[in-house]
Amino acid sequence: MRLVFAIVLLAGLGLAGFAVFMTKDFIAASQAQLAIERATHAPAIATRPVLVATRDLRYGERLTEADIREVSFPEDAIPVGAFESRDALFPAGTDTPRSVLRAMSVNEPMLASKLTEPGVEAGVSARLSPGKRAFAIRVDVSSGVSGFLRPGDRVDVYWTGQIGQQGDVTKLIQAGVKLVAIDQSADEDVSEAVVARTVTVEATPRDVAALAQAQSTGTLALSLVGVEDDTIAEMIEVDQRELLGLAQEERRAEIEPAKTCSIRTRRGSEVVDMPIPCTN
Repeated sequence: MRLVFAIVLLAGLGLAGFAVFMTKDFIAASQAQLAIERATHAPAIATRPVLVATRDLRYGERLTEADIREVSFPEDAIPVGAFESRDALFPAGTDTPRSVLRAMSVNEPMLASKLTEPGVEAGVSARLSPGKRAFAIRVDVSSGVSGFLRPGDRVDVYWTGQIGQQGDVTKLIQAGVKLVAIDQSADEDVSEAVVARTVTVEATPRDVAALAQAQSTGTLALSLVGVEDDTIAEMIEVDQRELLGLAQEERRAEIEPAKTCSIRTRRGSEVVDMPIPCTN
C-alpha cells in the first residue's frame, strides 16, 4: 500500500514539474514574440548629435572640451542655435575657447545665445548687437527703479530740464532701451536687487549722442518696461504748468470779454442805458 502511494506521489510531482516547465517555456516564448512585434512596429525616430554640458556652468567661465559631450536628440526637437559638433563649437580649436554668457545646468544643450564668439571674453562688448554702442547713464535709487534693474531688461528714458521760458519739462526721449550692464556686471542671472550708480544701455550712435546731450543738460530717469510688453510708448512731454493744471487757467484768462459802450438817458423818473457802437 505504501509503495503504491509513493508511486502515485512521484507521478504527481513529475506531472506538476512538467507543467511548470511547459508554462515557463510558453511565457518566455510569448515575451520574445511580443518584443519582436514591438520592435517591428515601433516608429523610427531620426536623431542627430547635440553637444550638452557635463557640469553646471556659470557666467564668465571659459568653455573647455571636458565641459561638453554628445547626446542624441530627435531631429524635430533640437533647439535653435544648438551645436552638433565640436568643430562647430570650437572652429579655431580648443586654444580659442568660448565664454559662458548665461548659466547652464548639467545636460543642457550648448546654445549660441548663451556663449560668446570664439576667443571673446564675457562682458559688455559680447552683448552688443551689430551696429549698437554702449552708453553709461548715471542713476540713483529713485532714477534707477530702486535697484530692481538687471542686464537684459528694457527701460524707457525720461529727461527733465529747462526749455527756454517754458520752465522745467519732463520728456520721454528713448523708449524700450535694452540694458547690457549694471555697474560693472553684465551677468543676467543676478537675481538680488542692487542699487547701482550707473547702468549701461545699448543704443545706436545717434541715440548715444542724444543721450549724452540729455545727460549734460538735465537729469535722466528710467522706467522699467514689462517682460511681455510689446507696446511702443508714444512721445510724452509734461511741463510744470500742465502738471498743476495752470495752462488751461492761463488760456481762460487770456480771453477778454467783448467791450460794450452805452449812454444813459432819463425818461421821466426812469434812467435807461442804451448800447451804442464803441468809438475807441
